[in-house]
Amino acid sequence: MDKIRKFELMEKIVHELEDLKNSNQALIQKIAKIEVDNIDLGNKRIEKDLPDMHQRIADNLDTIASILEDFANQTDEYSNKNNISALKEQEEIDKL
Repeated sequence: MDKIRKFELMEKIVHELEDLKNSNQALIQKIAKIEVDNIDLGNKRIEKDLPDMHQRIADNLDTIASILEDFANQTDEYSNKNNISALKEQEEIDKL
């Protein structure tokens, strides 16, 4: 795999991790809303299970955020080390 393609794949993974992070944040918000709505209802199953689900998703979110930060840094370092912007410019020139 050439350097540009590797960088593009790394960027794709960064975007996918960002999407995963956003999805987990949305899940946490939805669970919190259900928990608040259930205050009036008092459904025992929701009271019992949702706090555990909330915690597991929050733990996953922390892990995803950590992976994202590390991998985004690696992607930036790879780009700088391999001068990806110059390689892309050269690739565009070569197409002409």
